[in-house]
Amino acid sequence: MLSGILCMNKPEGFTSFDVIGKLRGILKMKRLGHAGTLDPMATGVLPIFVGSATKACSIMPIGDKSYLAGFKLGIVTDTQDITGKVLEEKKVSVSKEQLKTAAAGFTGKIMQVPPMYSAVSVGGKRLYELARAGIEVERPAREAQIMSLEIREYSKETGEGVLYVHCGKGTYVRTLIHDIGASLGCGGTMTSLVRTSSNGFSIEDALSFEDVERLCSEDRIGEALIPCDRLFAGYPAIKLSAKKTEMYKNGVKLMLERLGEIPDSDNFRVYGADGAFIGIALADRENGVLRVNKNL
Repeated sequence: MLSGILCMNKPEGFTSFDVIGKLRGILKMKRLGHAGTLDPMATGVLPIFVGSATKACSIMPIGDKSYLAGFKLGIVTDTQDITGKVLEEKKVSVSKEQLKTAAAGFTGKIMQVPPMYSAVSVGGKRLYELARAGIEVERPAREAQIMSLEIREYSKETGEGVLYVHCGKGTYVRTLIHDIGASLGCGGTMTSLVRTSSNGFSIEDALSFEDVERLCSEDRIGEALIPCDRLFAGYPAIKLSAKKTEMYKNGVKLMLERLGEIPDSDNFRVYGADGAFIGIALADRENGVLRVNKNL
């Protein structure tokens, strides 16, 4: 049975669930999941969890992401991207230096108000459901982390360009562009979005549907699966003896003092006596035990 992570390059026009649906047909298996939802207009890195690796979806460490986003100044839409209804249009006379200065003010920890066309829930309703019904509600601002933001391309004549953003989880790139445009007094909207990396996965490693079909036809799809423990490479590893492997797999809490010298950490990757990855564990220092967090 296949198990691991497929790094997919999501095509434009597909929802993240559409990708799952198509892969189920190609791989001839139902047990698939995804991490890091992308809007239909976006393309790029979408990690797909295959087989028993789907258990890791809910415990995947919070990782940073990077994007290349196309934008156009002088336009404001209701969705904050080019697919929406145009609400405002203004003439643009912003220089590249002015744009860079404005963008610099949106690095570090910033606050963002989630767009109405988003999957955030308010009062048990998704914001996009309310927006489609013509209802706008107040949304509390959320903190976002922008590690770096660069203007890669820009034309003063057209107000169009491309920016690179390296950010933390939960950042709305279209809101970032909207807010930069607002700070310049002309507005701005996102025209394209490519996720170039996510949780250590890179666009250079991402596969197309055609790649997956070819690998399946050659009976080599297993070669493309990334081991699940790569997600937790930042956690120290513990290798158990044969007896402790059996105990741990049966949910027995292991005494920390009987595991020898282990790093001072709360989270661990756990491997069995045969070297196979079992899952991740939590060190309960107060009670001196190693607890199962999730076994795959």
